Amino acid sequence: MKGKKIAYFGILVIALILLPLIINKDFLIHVFILILMYGMAGQAWDLIGGQTGQIALGHAVFFGIGAYTSAFLFITFDITPWIGMIAGGFISVIVALIIGYPCFKLRGHYFLLATLGIAEIARTIFANWDMVGGSQGLFIPLMDESFLAFQFHTSKLPYYYIILGLAGLAFLVTVFVKRSKLGYYFNAIREDEEAAKAMGINVQKFKFIAFSMSAFLTSIAGTFYAQYLMYVDPGSVVPFMLSVQIVLIAILGGMGTNYGPFLGALVLIPLSEVSRQIFGGGGAGFHLIIYGLLIVLISIYQPAGLAGWIESLLKKRKKSAEVN
Repeated sequence: MKGKKIAYFGILVIALILLPLIINKDFLIHVFILILMYGMAGQAWDLIGGQTGQIALGHAVFFGIGAYTSAFLFITFDITPWIGMIAGGFISVIVALIIGYPCFKLRGHYFLLATLGIAEIARTIFANWDMVGGSQGLFIPLMDESFLAFQFHTSKLPYYYIILGLAGLAFLVTVFVKRSKLGYYFNAIREDEEAAKAMGINVQKFKFIAFSMSAFLTSIAGTFYAQYLMYVDPGSVVPFMLSVQIVLIAILGGMGTNYGPFLGALVLIPLSEVSRQIFGGGGAGFHLIIYGLLIVLISIYQPAGLAGWIESLLKKRKKSAEVN
């Protein structure tokens, strides 16, 4: 069975590598880039929300830190965005530790509201911080096309393969965590925090670890987005709806699963992009109505998300095959 899973995974990787070469249409490649990027952000959120059970609603903070850090360092000091990406990740970890210290003393909806409040404070700070462009944001200067400058003007393919590699990294981190002792600690905290404490687990310590890992990966996604758009402003990288979208992607796909967030992104992102193409500015927010309906349906009929639904279908099929 393990050999089959490895074979299927290998086929999937090959298919993802060949996909943009087969479709060869800029809009479709753009959509798949966004699917992978938001899937990565959802995967990062799932480390704290799905595996550890701390439902945070402020991950736009880390996304924005990654975007602003790389853009600012590149514009001001001519530092390659790749170094800016790592710098943004570490700054996000520091911010996560600062945020976590007071917030982890709260539980349930109080923790959620606290993270939401911090995200709004961060958005206001960025919007009024002149050094990073304030509400006007930062325009990343156009450079010669190169991997070091993280700029590609003639094709979207390099962006696709970069985000594919980054999303693959997030996926492997999630798989490693779930199968390690660290994952068992996270799950114990999610299931019953008091019982975890009684078993001798340092709950605060492992919450900090989960939050830091989540912040770092989300920040990397933010850096990629900044370089992909070549522009950073509070409305694009620190909006409230970005935090909501990241959470919805993980919930729809299936929290606490290896591939759930990517399934959620595979459904939600095309809906969002297609609705923008069809309705334009007049249809702004239409995709949010669809998001809401999908979440309601999933909550009622399949609380485990799309990943849980697929796994239940596979189990039924396996039982049916054994009976026959």
